[in-house]
Amino acid sequence: MTQAGAAEPSWRDFPGVSNTSYVEPSGDRAIQLSITVKATPQAVFDAFATETGFESWAVPMAKIDLRVGGMIEASYNADAKLGDPDNIKNRIAAYVPGRLLVIHNVQAPRDLPGRDEFAKTVTIIELAPDGAGATRVTLTNAGYGHNPGADAAYAKFEWGDAYTLHGLQQRFENGPVNWAEVVARRKAAAADKQVTGK
Repeated sequence: MTQAGAAEPSWRDFPGVSNTSYVEPSGDRAIQLSITVKATPQAVFDAFATETGFESWAVPMAKIDLRVGGMIEASYNADAKLGDPDNIKNRIAAYVPGRLLVIHNVQAPRDLPGRDEFAKTVTIIELAPDGAGATRVTLTNAGYGHNPGADAAYAKFEWGDAYTLHGLQQRFENGPVNWAEVVARRKAAAADKQVTGK
């Protein structure tokens, strides 16, 4: 919920993100967003598929077993430990180094809107050269049905996938994320909210 008069979060909040979402032949919906990143396809692949790469921009904690059937376990919580019940776990369904990564969510945070419906979807990350030293990254999240849970998950991830692509782009333009600084800012914001109530 947003404050009165505030715009709802939207994929349009992130300049450079294109939206080519579509309806599948079955009638299910697919979120499809893309962005150009100033890095080679292999560098972008490594940013998703290696622990060092993923932790450099997406999350402060990740464990990646890169193989078909392997797991990507991660958390936005810097204090999370492997095996925590609110960690995000994605099983690797397929991959081609420097070109493709297909994952299926098997665990999401317990408070995620539409959590059970999101678990029915698959995420496909495609990488294609886009000029000298650049890559077009297309993220397709397919399999959203038509019910309130699916609607909630779709709305959450249409924005969230755009946020992810923007973060990836920023990683290669501005360097790795300093998670200690991010955590300090979050704590300061939480403390301010307690004082002001906003």
